[in-house]
Amino acid sequence: MGLTMNLVSNQVKSYMESSSWIRKMFEHGIELKNKYGKENVYDFSLGNPDLPPPEEVGSALKEIAAAAGSPFALGYMPNAGYPETRETLAEYLSTEQGVKVPASNVIATCGAAGAINTLFRAILEPDDEVICPAPYFVEYGFYAGNFGGKLVPVKSKPLTFELNIAAMEAAFTEKTKAVIVNSPNNPTGQIYSRQELEALAELIRQHSKKTGRVIYLISDEPYRFLNYDDIEIPSLFDIYKYTVIVGSFSKSLSLAGARIGYLAVNPAIENPSELLNGIVMTNRILGYVNAPAIAQKILISCIGSQVDVNIYRQRRDAMAAVLNEAGIEYSMPRGAFYFFPKSPVADENKFIEALMEEKILAVPGRGFGYPGYFRLTFCIDEDTIKRSAEGFKRAVSRFA
Repeated sequence: MGLTMNLVSNQVKSYMESSSWIRKMFEHGIELKNKYGKENVYDFSLGNPDLPPPEEVGSALKEIAAAAGSPFALGYMPNAGYPETRETLAEYLSTEQGVKVPASNVIATCGAAGAINTLFRAILEPDDEVICPAPYFVEYGFYAGNFGGKLVPVKSKPLTFELNIAAMEAAFTEKTKAVIVNSPNNPTGQIYSRQELEALAELIRQHSKKTGRVIYLISDEPYRFLNYDDIEIPSLFDIYKYTVIVGSFSKSLSLAGARIGYLAVNPAIENPSELLNGIVMTNRILGYVNAPAIAQKILISCIGSQVDVNIYRQRRDAMAAVLNEAGIEYSMPRGAFYFFPKSPVADENKFIEALMEEKILAVPGRGFGYPGYFRLTFCIDEDTIKRSAEGFKRAVSRFA
């Protein structure tokens, strides 16, 4: 009897078949760069920060290297992270969120992705649902599915991408366990207003009372520092009791590969030790064990530093000028480093193909749960953005 050649699970196989459009476009980019030369390809596909880390990071690394010869300098630690890292994070978050956050409520994680996975593992039962506004960071669906959960995307308002509160209300069921929001948002750059978030929180409270179960509000905040117009980014700790905030320093310190993030539980929750202990347990049993030691030590010295936001602001303005010149409709991103314009043709894949013929790489909106649009990242040098202008105009002209 022959072997059934299923080398991976059916779930993972389905994930591979519908894998991230971002990565697919990134791979197309490698092919184009090999064929035409890197300088002749305009790659807006991957949100990989290109700015060097602040100088303080280099100084911190030198200090860590000098101390690395001492016994246990980089050895095992509590699964929640070094106590001094948690203290540093708690002080930082208390200032940022305007709420006093004790170190015991903060866990150092392997990036924001590690934080979300440890949280989902701790709170989700099979078939539990997680609501999120669309467009959304595509990995959310995989993260929920890792633990038997189901992501329930709800389309935001077209073009402005404000929350559609009525549509979100219709999405709640007896299986709803959490709502996750990302502000500033990837892929739209939208920052949700206090009014929107308070309306969402009230929906959650009403439904939680109706079902008799705790429903968490998760705030995913790796782009919080990229706020170009200095508008309010409300603290969800102030707005909803059962809030968990996750974030990372991948973008603010340009340390995406260092995998350093955090998870913070609202101090308003009475006796949060069960939740926190559960998250510490899942951080361990999922195999993270702890956040990377070197990255934690960097954070202790550098948490108050960040890359120059003005560079990203200038790039945003340059990208807006390119889109305006090409006649592409868009909403100006308030934060993060992405545009999410409307495609000139209903099937945005056709426009993506036209862009590729101009050696321009973008990501289809359907990859973020919002067809008819496409994503551009502007964490690339300003000269590349400006040189892409003629290619955008030629691609648009094909659908005139």
